[in-house]
Amino acid sequence: MNKPTYVQEYKAITEVLNKYNDGCKQAQSSIMKPAFNEQATIFGVGADGKLTGGAIQNLFDGIDSGFRPSPEAQNAIVKIDIVGTAASARIDTNDVSGFCFTDFFHLLKVDGHWTVVSKIYHTHVAP
Repeated sequence: MNKPTYVQEYKAITEVLNKYNDGCKQAQSSIMKPAFNEQATIFGVGADGKLTGGAIQNLFDGIDSGFRPSPEAQNAIVKIDIVGTAASARIDTNDVSGFCFTDFFHLLKVDGHWTVVSKIYHTHVAP
């Protein structure tokens, strides 16, 4: 049997993404910050249908000021796709401070470590 190609990379990416998940659940950006490159961006579409976002600090500020701890929150890493030093991932999250999201992440392996360089998201109508 051939050696599995990306098993170790998959595990490393999962660890990075779980920092984001834990930071959302606990409403503390300090928990998720290590998952993101300092140059990372975040974008979504606001209720008015217009593009919103920019520097990843917007996410951190929003988590710290507008979210509350949500022990009931659930998330699933739906997909991770890896090619060499590039990867993409999708996370679906329910009940984070009353919100439900689908997030898409782009990651790069920089200096031997996976880091999120961009996040786009869709906010679902909460049930």
